[in-house]
Amino acid sequence: MNTNELAEAVAGAQGIAKSDAKKIVDGVLSAISDAAVKGEEISLAGFGKFKVKDSPAREGRNPSTGATIAIAASKKLAFTPAKALKDKLNG
Repeated sequence: MNTNELAEAVAGAQGIAKSDAKKIVDGVLSAISDAAVKGEEISLAGFGKFKVKDSPAREGRNPSTGATIAIAASKKLAFTPAKALKDKLNG
């Protein structure tokens, strides 16, 4: 499912225009992104949590040459599903 399909599903479920649903979906995704950039945890009841995790700098190997390379530190956005979502996925 992509953003447009999600907007269509929201529009159908809520009885609103697809363009309005697209604005809502874009707004929600933007709010989640902005909170993640600030390092905040995003908790959606019954769905799950988005959390920013730090990945420290480390050394790795180039698989084709075997040479050691430096991998820079970075941040990752991790998702942990809520129990309700896990239960729904597993029947």
